[in-house]
Amino acid sequence: MSLSQNDLDWFGDRHELVTENIEKVIQGKRSTIELVVTSLISEGHVLIEDVPGVGKTLLAKALARSIDCTFQRVQFTPDLLPADITGVSVWNRETGTFNFRAGPVFANVVLGDEINRASPKTQAALLEAMEEQQVTVDTETHHLASPFMVIATQNPIEHEGTYPLPEAQLDRFMMRVAMGYPERMKELEMLQTHSAGSSFVDLKAVVHGEDILRMTSIARQIHFADVLRGYLIDLAEATRSHPDILLGASPRATLFLQKASRAVAAAAGRDYANPDDVKTILAPVLNHRLVVRPEAQMRGTTVAELLDEVVGSVPVPGTSTTA
Repeated sequence: MSLSQNDLDWFGDRHELVTENIEKVIQGKRSTIELVVTSLISEGHVLIEDVPGVGKTLLAKALARSIDCTFQRVQFTPDLLPADITGVSVWNRETGTFNFRAGPVFANVVLGDEINRASPKTQAALLEAMEEQQVTVDTETHHLASPFMVIATQNPIEHEGTYPLPEAQLDRFMMRVAMGYPERMKELEMLQTHSAGSSFVDLKAVVHGEDILRMTSIARQIHFADVLRGYLIDLAEATRSHPDILLGASPRATLFLQKASRAVAAAAGRDYANPDDVKTILAPVLNHRLVVRPEAQMRGTTVAELLDEVVGSVPVPGTSTTA
């Protein structure tokens, strides 16, 4: 099944609708918003890492409200249990059987607020859901609805009373993004917008869950040339062989790069992906997967610098769309 221009135009319109709707409450962060929307369309999950007060939670809530779908928020705390996320089997005296009560993970968009405040055991409750879109409780498997997305937030500055996310958990997030402080004019605009109250209260859904599924289907059909797949593998291998990188990009990372690049291409109105699409999402997809060697950290080397070195060392293929 080939894509028509009408499909791409429809995709672009819906993508713009969601992005602009979120921008009503999150000013001056269009690039971050687009990355989160891209991850949703690409069936990925997002970790938003930044200091308090920059709109991490508001962004997640605004995305969920922009879509006519179910939303659940989980406030991660040290006393949170795995069953508080996945659900629990409860004994029914009348029927003499156990009934499963679904937890908050059974929603289309799940916000895990301050995820690093829960114990590793509780964090691990999300592993199966994020990877396989299902939950197993008492040997019984329950499938989650589509679309399904986990948006987690964490504060990288405050470490007291927190548990660092293990690599297995981090690798399941398609992207890690940061909000950053707004520019002066955008912060002034924010003060004007929120002077009489929160604009989030008036935010309405602009697309349906079925629209997101169709967008996902369209993105899957974006042509990805073999030479571009080779480029992804070359980039991944360059991170794995770099002398200053202890842990490079996983095969899951290359799959995520391909998925997200297709969504970026579709949003641009093209039925094929090119190297620029890959570069657009390269840092958000890889920055939380690479582990810098201790000796390189002592020299002050950062992941961002290493990614620049990797991109510069790998030849960029031509933009030909022939496989």
